Amino acid sequence: MKSPNRSRSPAGRPNLRLAADIGGTFTDVAAFDPATGKLKLGKALSTPYHLVEGISAAVAKAGTAYTAAGLFLHGSTVAINTILERTGAKTALVITEGFRDIYEIGRINRPDAYNLFFKKHVPLVERALRFEVHERVLADGGIDIPLDEGEIAALGRQLHMLGIEATAILFLNCYRNADHEARARALIEANHPAMFVSASHQLSQEYREFERCSTVVANAYIGPKVRRYLGEIGEHLTQAGFDGTFLVVQSTGGLYEAEQAKSHCIRMLESGPAAGVIGTKALCQMLAIDNAIAFDMGGTTAKAGVIHKGEPLTTGAALIGGYERALPIQIAMMDIFEVGTGGGSIARVENGALLVGPQSAGAQPGPACYGLGGTEPTVTDASLVLGRIAADRFLGGEMQLDVAAARTALETHVAEPLGMSLTAAANGILRIAATTMSYAVKTVTTERGLDAADFVLVAYGGAGPLHAVEVAR
Repeated sequence: MKSPNRSRSPAGRPNLRLAADIGGTFTDVAAFDPATGKLKLGKALSTPYHLVEGISAAVAKAGTAYTAAGLFLHGSTVAINTILERTGAKTALVITEGFRDIYEIGRINRPDAYNLFFKKHVPLVERALRFEVHERVLADGGIDIPLDEGEIAALGRQLHMLGIEATAILFLNCYRNADHEARARALIEANHPAMFVSASHQLSQEYREFERCSTVVANAYIGPKVRRYLGEIGEHLTQAGFDGTFLVVQSTGGLYEAEQAKSHCIRMLESGPAAGVIGTKALCQMLAIDNAIAFDMGGTTAKAGVIHKGEPLTTGAALIGGYERALPIQIAMMDIFEVGTGGGSIARVENGALLVGPQSAGAQPGPACYGLGGTEPTVTDASLVLGRIAADRFLGGEMQLDVAAARTALETHVAEPLGMSLTAAANGILRIAATTMSYAVKTVTTERGLDAADFVLVAYGGAGPLHAVEVAR
């Protein structure tokens, strides 16, 4: 019997297009039928320990099924959230002898020379897990010191003994000659198939060792998590009867196959945000708007991109975490800037100062008001306490929020330690969050030489419209 939701193409294949976006807090699904032009939407809490469950719940809420689709498109903020929250794999760096510290030295950026509280970037791999290899490729691609395969095999065993989950390989000048990197990767993978191994030449063929090093480390750091959840989604789709094409949104706004994404994970760093910018561009074309700021605030991060003269701005590299503490990523992508502030960002008091994010309560346990076990105050809790969110209308009325739990969390962790009223504490949290998010907007406009006043602010995401006025102001 055919499913009542199953629209078919003239060739007999399912015609429906399913698109799913996994955020740090919520998972969204859109189901589009080209034959009728109808669009159905579904939204459910993300399930971080088994992400596919959140997708399935959202597909069900959209009133459709995987078997009705011939195309499954996937965008995600999991990659960027993993870096911002520092929740990636235990990673090692294998590098040319004598260059162990280039990842930590970086470009020695210090834009604010007299700031006593300046903090430089923190590498994703600690120094003890950076290992030097006796090899050397010259700038012209010639071999000065051949690769010792026995040394690589021994190093692989050492990494295994240390419980390393992912290994990044960066050899000097490999953009001219990648033979050493490719052989080292092949040896480690062959001897340790469970380990995620990434070589820099697979991701970037450009010079600049620090940037390429940072890129390959980031790819390895997020690799096991991304590979695992893409594998889970693929297996679940197959078991559910989906026999169509599974594509993932890249940071450029384009698409690539899920199998490619499992190895080149960093290319989906701005996957969800890039899709949002593409959607903003389509909206701007319909409304005849030439210049717009695409502002996306979810549960974990806030992002901003730019539509300038009708086209989204792109870049060949990005700084994750701000100029002075940045971890550079050297791949083609939408020119998007992100900050670790979202609806689930946790507010806390440190040394008498109120801080918001980048740590997030996520979907499990989530903000205190979700009633799922969370006890720390978040931006969502502050909005609820101030009456900016209705407790009985959240998630379309499906999810009842606990006002008392939100008030208790704010009182205990913010209001009492700072000696202020509950209302003032909640307002302070929102003001700090709005200020932090405004930096994202300024970064993609003012710091690019563009006047923000010339742009329309297009706000979306689960929390974007709620805070857009303060950000714009």
